[in-house]
Order: sequence, then structure tokens, then C-alpha cells
Amino acid sequence: MKWDASYDVVVVGSGAAGLTAGLTAKLQGMKSLVIEKTDRFGGTSALSGGALWIPNNHVIKAAGVPDTQEKARLYLDSTIGDRVPSALKNAYITRGPEMLKYLYNKTNHMRFQYAKGYSDYYPEKPGGFPQGRSIEPLIFDLKKMGTLVNTMRQATISTKGFTMNSYEFHKVNMIRRTKIGKTTALKLGMRLVKSKVTGSQPVALGVSLVARLRMSLAEANGELWVSTAFKDFIVENDCVVGLLVEREGQEMRVEAKCGVVLSSGGFSHNQAYREKYLPTPTSALWTSTPEGQTGDIIEPGVRIGAQLDLMDRVWGAPSVIDPNGHPFFLVADRGIPNMMVVDNAGKRYINEAAPYHEFVDNMNNHHQETEAAVPSWILIDGTAKSRYIFTGLFPGQAFPKSWYDHGIVKSAQSIEELAQQMHVPIGNLVNTVERFNAFARNGCDEDFQRGDSVYDNYYGDPTLKNPNLAEIKTAPFFALRLYPGDIGTKGGLVIDEHARVVKADGTPIEGLYTSGNCSASIMGETYPGPGATLGPGMTFSYIATTHMAHTKKEAEALVEA
Repeated sequence: MKWDASYDVVVVGSGAAGLTAGLTAKLQGMKSLVIEKTDRFGGTSALSGGALWIPNNHVIKAAGVPDTQEKARLYLDSTIGDRVPSALKNAYITRGPEMLKYLYNKTNHMRFQYAKGYSDYYPEKPGGFPQGRSIEPLIFDLKKMGTLVNTMRQATISTKGFTMNSYEFHKVNMIRRTKIGKTTALKLGMRLVKSKVTGSQPVALGVSLVARLRMSLAEANGELWVSTAFKDFIVENDCVVGLLVEREGQEMRVEAKCGVVLSSGGFSHNQAYREKYLPTPTSALWTSTPEGQTGDIIEPGVRIGAQLDLMDRVWGAPSVIDPNGHPFFLVADRGIPNMMVVDNAGKRYINEAAPYHEFVDNMNNHHQETEAAVPSWILIDGTAKSRYIFTGLFPGQAFPKSWYDHGIVKSAQSIEELAQQMHVPIGNLVNTVERFNAFARNGCDEDFQRGDSVYDNYYGDPTLKNPNLAEIKTAPFFALRLYPGDIGTKGGLVIDEHARVVKADGTPIEGLYTSGNCSASIMGETYPGPGATLGPGMTFSYIATTHMAHTKKEAEALVEA
């Protein structure tokens, strides 16, 4: 067969998982190529918080976190259960820390810090850590990237010029309530001034993670092509030997001598797939993922025998949709006091501060039972609006007029009037608010236990008896439509402990590996902690390329013998 280009490893997708695959392949002596469908590399990873949830790694151990493989295994068993095979969970526990240490030793840029206090999502379960296991990339200066930055995907949410990591955001979110909130804001201001004076371009979170991986890939002489779409697999003798791709309008056959790693996103932007697989109602307008995530590998994968799983699940992200159709993912916003969520009957049905994936699962389940939860409403009062950052707006900052014009937000001087604007039963909403306020006065949510978990408290107000509860009683009152958004789909091709794509009978498809959101998540139907998407994506990319390198050496040894 005539090839237009030849590599040892070809990687589809340029988020953290794809860049890790291209990088670790190159570091292990293989010629690698990463292809990206859109004209910007970075994927959802660049838009993310950039955290990695990898138990027992060298960063958290250096910070004094008493984690062990046994505790990690206990926690995964208590959260994921038997929804995912033990071999996959064990591979993650053992190979994740190995991947991080490998990148630390082999590159100049893969440097992280402990996100102290960012709790596991279920810290009360066996093996859970209230202080958290997550790490995040150090702040990075984009000027180091030179022209590489020109094709990099950048975060779209405005931070008003401030650069902050997750720890700093957590503190500055309480700028009106705590001393450390005020001092953190001052620190961010000084960082902004310094960047203006020096001409540096500091970035944090997912942008820093992607920038560090891209710099490392460039220094290892790995290649990346943007505007290059996967079209199909090229198979010989039941083995994937290359890909048919379309690069800037031209079809090309690209050889992959050691194998292909699929590290692309899921199918969040494919409305037909959403309606086929996901709970309804569902809309591609509700996803926070980049535009290229349309599930291109699913049908070709099935054609060559790949097994699918978890196709009905998303990485849930409760979201407000702005007038331009852009979702705003509510993370910290659901932890503040003086706030609650109700359905279209004006009734609470959920712990508002619950982990976001669980929130969306419960929202969808409640809608299946009542047809009254999609969309729901999130309510805050004047006190919350004056005290806390909400939907990206600083304390006291008014909602844009366009939000009112498009019906995204309603405002009233009484709960009765607000209910009328929301078109929910007035008596129901008044009773719901009164019941909630009674719980708030006592500091105990008897209906949904909001504030009982350390995770709930993380984004709450530490000056209150229950950081997550305070009365909704100060006008004006606000209500915003809330949708079951996502930061990616969880379903895709099933893998084994070597990251090989497997058929229904469990046998691997030779030459084909998968990591990232196009694979069936090794986290099953849950989400154990901050970074439990990126952590597995990077780990199984490393597992895949390590397996390829080992197989290549074995083949070369046989030839020499």
C-alpha cells in the first residue's frame, strides 16, 4: 500500500490525553503524530480547570498526603463499584503515578502542585480524602511558546485579566466575606500588574496544562497537525495499520506502524447521537465542549468490531445558557448560601451543592419522573448577589440587560411575584422557600443534607454555621433557568488494562488503543474527584504508548534472533 506519510504512532485528538500520547510515544523512541480536527489544539482540556485526580502520586506524597494504593483501591471500589473491571481500576492506580513521575523526569515543563483542600467528591466514603488528592499545573508563561500559541485553544470565560489557579479562585470567591479572600484578590492584582510591566502572559488551569504538554511535545520533536480530521481506519489482516484522514481538504493515508491512539472527545455536539443515546430532552447547545466533538470514531469503530459502553452518560455540568447560546458551567455557584434550585412545580428536589455530575444525573432522573426539571430554576436573593461571585459576575455586579431580555433571568421584589414570572405555582414556591429558610436558621438541611459533606462546604461561606445554608429573604430575588449541560460524554469504545480497544468477546483489536472521552470511562457512572477525566485520559495514553514500545522491542528482538 502507498502511504502519504508514515509514523510509528498516530494519535487522534489534541487535548491532554492526545498530547500525552504523542509525547510519551516520542520519549520512548517512536516517531509520533498528533492530529486535530479543528484549527486549534487543546480540546476540552484547554477549557477545563486542568486538575488531575491521580491517587498516590509523587506530588501529593511530597505535600504530606497519606495516600496509598490500598486507600485508592478502597475508594474506587466504594464509588465505582463493579461497574468497571478491577483490571482497569488497578491499572489506573498503579500506572497513573508512574505516568506523572515519568513526565516529571523526562520533560522540563510537566510540573504540578497539590490542590490542597479540594476534596474528593465523596470524601465520606471508604478511602475518600476530605483534603483531596487533586493536583494542578503551575502557572505558565505563554510567551515561552512563541508561534506555537497561535493555534492553541484558549479559555473563553473572562477573568477580567486576572490569572488564578483553583486554590486562588476558591479563596477569591469569598472576597467580600473573608480576610484571605481579600489578600488573595490583592495577590492577583499584583500578578496582573507584574505581567503588564514585564510583558509576560501568565496562564493557569487547563490552558497551562495544555501549554506545558505542547511545549514538551515540541521539545521532543513530536509532530502535531491541526485542521486534520479522522475519516476511517485502514485495516490489514484484522490489524489497524493506519488512518484515512482529511488534511485541509485533501485525503491522506497515514501509516501507524506501532498503532493508533484514539484520544479525541466524545459526541457532545452530535445532536442525532445525543437523541439516540442520552436521556431526553437533550441539546448540543448545552455542552461546554469545543465544536469538533461529534463522535466521528464511533461508527467506524463499531464497523471493525469495537464494543461500546456508557453511551447514556455525560460528565454532567449544570449550566445557565447566555444570550449568545454559550453555557456557563455552575461549579462554585451551587455551593453558596442564600440559594436554592427548584423544578417547574416550584419544589426543591436536590442537594444543590452536590458534585456536578451527580447533580445532572439527578436532574435528568427527576425529569423522567415529573417532566418538570429540564430546565430547572436556580434562585438567589439580594444578599447572595451582594456577597458572592455568581455566573462570573463579581459581588453586586448587575446581570446584563440582555439576560433579562432573553428570559434567562427573572427578578422580583417578592417570592410571590418571582413565582408569577417563573410561571410556577405561587403557593408551592412560597412554601418551598419557607421550609428552606427554616432549615437555614437551624443550620441543617433535613430534606437533602446540603452542607453535610466536606465537598459541599468547599465552595460555601466559611463564616456561617453551615457554609452552604442561609435564608433567602432579602429583595430583590432572582431566578435563572438551569440546564443539564455537560463537559463531555462518558461513553465510547471499551478498553482493557493495556488501553487496547476490545471486541464484545473481550479480545483486543490489534493496533488500536483508546484514551480520553471517546473511550468508555474507567470511572463508570460516577466521578470520584476533581480531574477524574484528565487523569485517566493521560494515564491510559501513557499505558497505550508504553505497550506499543514494549511490543515493538519484542518484535525487533525476534527479528534479530
